[in-house]
Amino acid sequence: MKAKILIAEDDANIRLGLTATLESENYAVTATTDGAQALKVFAQEKFDLVILDVMMPKKSGYDVCREIRARDGRVPVLFLTAKGEEIDKVVGLKLGADDYMAKPFGVHELLARVEALLRRARVSGLQPGEAKTDLPVVMRFGAAEVDRKKFTATLKGISTALTARELKLIEVFASHPGEVLTRDALLNAAWGVDYFGTTRTLDQHVAQLRKKIEAEAETPVAIVTIHGVGYRYDG
Repeated sequence: MKAKILIAEDDANIRLGLTATLESENYAVTATTDGAQALKVFAQEKFDLVILDVMMPKKSGYDVCREIRARDGRVPVLFLTAKGEEIDKVVGLKLGADDYMAKPFGVHELLARVEALLRRARVSGLQPGEAKTDLPVVMRFGAAEVDRKKFTATLKGISTALTARELKLIEVFASHPGEVLTRDALLNAAWGVDYFGTTRTLDQHVAQLRKKIEAEAETPVAIVTIHGVGYRYDG
């Protein structure tokens, strides 16, 4: 069965190019011209991957990602952006984006990132040895109660949605309490060995995760930074 990809891109040349490239690789593509149209289509069909331009009329890629994550915490989201400032990536990661590509981009890199995102999304759990398979559905993690089935973390009585990436990080940390896990090891476990991003992406995800599971995110005691190496989960 063909993987179904939703594209939201207001630039006609880029939209047509993306569609032609992905269809040539046997993906089923639905292309939309703005954020509002993308959300309407997303509500009507099930997609395996969503590709969003950041700057679009009616609703921005950030707005679309936020609403998609409110409905679905698992579908991979890839942002296309002409912006290079780090703050833009931070905002996107807070909203649950999985990866970024800066315009202009090469066809081969695009296809590699799409393939990697789809491959990781098809894996129902982590690879053997990365996370225990007998973790409870509802468990204590840090100061929060995590529901792995509902993709939620409840902290101080407030329930917050977890992205698929955040939940994978929780599973890895919970499987290795007290162990120092390197950034590369965490990237491989939660993103896959084919991930093209940097360890900075991991750091940003951990920072957002801390806000959902730490009693005081500014002074974390559950997920501790080991400078120059990675992180350790102290429970």
